Amino acid sequence: MNRNPDTINLEIDRIVAEIGAGPGDVIPLLHALQKTFNYLPESALRRICEITEITPAAITGISTFYPQFRHTPVGQHIIHVCTGTACHVKGADLVLDAFRRELRIKEDQDTDPEGQFTLKKVSCLGCCTLAPVVQIDDVTYGKVKPDRAANILKDFLLFQGKGSDAIKDRIDNTEEDSEIKIGLGSCCIAGGSGKVRRALEESVDGTGVHVRIKRVGCVGMCHRTPLLEVCLPDKEPVLYDNVQPQEVKNIVIKHFKPKTVGKRIKNTTLNMVENILEGNSSNGMKRHALHTRDPNIEAFIGRQQHIATEFSGQMDPLDLEEYRSKGGFEALEHCLAKCSPDDIIQQIKKSGLRGRGGAGFPTWQKLQETRQARGDKKFIICNGDEGDPGAFMDRMILESYPFRVIEGMLICAYAVGASEGYFYIRAEYPLAVERVKAALKKCLRRARGAGTLLGGTLFEKTVPGPCKNFSLNEFSLNIMEGAGAFVCGEETALIASIEGKRGMPRFRPPYPSQKGLWGYPTLVNNCETFATVPWILRNGPEAFARLGTEKSKGTKVFSLAGKILRGGLIEVPMGITIHEIVEEIGGGIENNRPFKAVQIGGPSGGCVPAELAHTRIDYEDLTKVGAMMGSGGLLVMDDRDCMVDIARYFLTFTCSQSCGKCTFCRIGTRLMLDILDKLCAGKGSSQDLKNLEEIADKTKQGSLCGLGKTAPNPVLTTLKYFRDEYEAHLKGTCPARRCKALITYSITGRCIGCTICAQNCPAKAIPITPYKKHEILKEKCIKCGTCKGVCPNEAVVVT
Repeated sequence: MNRNPDTINLEIDRIVAEIGAGPGDVIPLLHALQKTFNYLPESALRRICEITEITPAAITGISTFYPQFRHTPVGQHIIHVCTGTACHVKGADLVLDAFRRELRIKEDQDTDPEGQFTLKKVSCLGCCTLAPVVQIDDVTYGKVKPDRAANILKDFLLFQGKGSDAIKDRIDNTEEDSEIKIGLGSCCIAGGSGKVRRALEESVDGTGVHVRIKRVGCVGMCHRTPLLEVCLPDKEPVLYDNVQPQEVKNIVIKHFKPKTVGKRIKNTTLNMVENILEGNSSNGMKRHALHTRDPNIEAFIGRQQHIATEFSGQMDPLDLEEYRSKGGFEALEHCLAKCSPDDIIQQIKKSGLRGRGGAGFPTWQKLQETRQARGDKKFIICNGDEGDPGAFMDRMILESYPFRVIEGMLICAYAVGASEGYFYIRAEYPLAVERVKAALKKCLRRARGAGTLLGGTLFEKTVPGPCKNFSLNEFSLNIMEGAGAFVCGEETALIASIEGKRGMPRFRPPYPSQKGLWGYPTLVNNCETFATVPWILRNGPEAFARLGTEKSKGTKVFSLAGKILRGGLIEVPMGITIHEIVEEIGGGIENNRPFKAVQIGGPSGGCVPAELAHTRIDYEDLTKVGAMMGSGGLLVMDDRDCMVDIARYFLTFTCSQSCGKCTFCRIGTRLMLDILDKLCAGKGSSQDLKNLEEIADKTKQGSLCGLGKTAPNPVLTTLKYFRDEYEAHLKGTCPARRCKALITYSITGRCIGCTICAQNCPAKAIPITPYKKHEILKEKCIKCGTCKGVCPNEAVVVT
């Protein structure tokens, strides 16, 4: 739709007035422009430069650096197909192709002919346990199959604007002791919890029962979403998994009775009519209630110990009073009243806490260095730029425990003497951004209304004790949304991004603790690290240090995804083995396939074979086998996953995310990817393997930041542990039958001529010949696997 230039200018002027006109405001301004126009019109960018201090060179350099920003018009709705690790191994490429075919989008274009939908890849949507995942605008769909593309588009168009998956911040203030808890994290919503909540609200209103509907954060059991937990006084909670909207009413009626006789009669009558019409003699119930004694649930949660995820699945993420009732802000109050900054740092040192963002640097040391650094001002930053495909720990913590992260940041701000803080959160995590914003507003509203935040309310105006030169009333916390650059997970690149620059790492020293944001001493820590600090100070450093191993103390939050039976979010003591996580907590490989490998640490991690499943998961032992802790992503693979393809996948990602500043990373990742492309196409040579190892070693040694130094890890570990697969590719075969250039689909004599494969083939590569053996036209076959998936007699084979 064309807009009047004067109207556009007025809109831009309003945006600038709200956000700011300084060079550091450029990224928030670009976000606001794109939200308004759906892309970045050139005229709008020129107007920004006319009325602000931002130069054309700066706005061009920044808007073209960050993948989140678009410079060409798009459709009315944007479809993001997640191509993260978990989605990749579960067929994201086939899902992408299916949407492209359904919308008739040509290979060199991204928008359908009607201009209604634009199709985009996204590196990770953080809903890895429900892979493959597709997001249309703000509606997320999980476990997407290629043949569901048309139905998903219809569902979106039918429910758009009706809030089917949206979250209403509705807190039910009923005094009833009974409540129904529903998980409403991103994974839950992708699994359909938004629609279930809507059905729940309608059922409660329609039946007249009195029960509190309580939104809770991540339950961890993402493989069983949507989840409803019915809590009745003096009774054990009852859990329902994989709940569908049409089942909700009967769950409500089963456990709750309306207060009035009229409502009871009405509900009974309606129920009888519905059962007669639907022919359902089981009162509509399709599943049995679950209890925590259920062996599968006990196996999943029994080994876990919740510290960063304390009260998992029990608290409303945005209920400040509930957080306080469970010990929230007690640690902060204690620190301000009775601890000096040095006391806090010493307690963190005794706990043995190490940074949970990947490198495992001692947390106390960062605190102390920032504390001792000289500067007129100091900053604190929460790094929530979780760009690792296959990881969603930070998203879950920010969505489910925003007050805990805020408390941890305030404690650390007091310890180092910071006066201002930032949340840096991926723009791909809109719910995390929304929850943190809401939590901050609630804290501010409470502080302004009562003048306090702790003690009788939330913060005391003046807390007696050693807290000098630190005022909660003067401390400010801001939110900065990232723009899709994985490299901004590196702390100096993140700082550059907040400053309104291209996210490019710089040489260290000086470290951010000495010279960080705008040249001032800055403490940068991960979400999980901040979330752990209040627990340590509330329960004592010794309690934390008793968990884990000698050098890797405490617990670690992991995302468990891929070809695993029970995927989800887990928090376990350091030192647990790969076998214990995969086989005991995760329940082994889905469909009883053989366990092949686990990829640990995201694109920077390594692939550890099943033969090394006895390896302990801690900072030291993972390094010994060529992997790394990273932020905590665990991707499980089975015998159908090609390790050469996995290495290529990660190199494709790191190559595209390289900032280009240093030659080893910029050129090294590109050269490695070129070789892997050749191997997957069956065009490699033995010399390619030698060159691959040499380039990987040099890239590891010569790169500037962690992205380049660790990018070769997937290549080196797959070469070390799965060299036979590389050698098979040299001979033109893919043992896992994954690489399309090296496989062929054919139909055997088991074919019964049912025509199902021909009817479902998206490429029309199978002529319909009823009651006769079908044939696949090789020149038309796109090797999507649809025929193999729908064949009722297993007549389709891949060779």
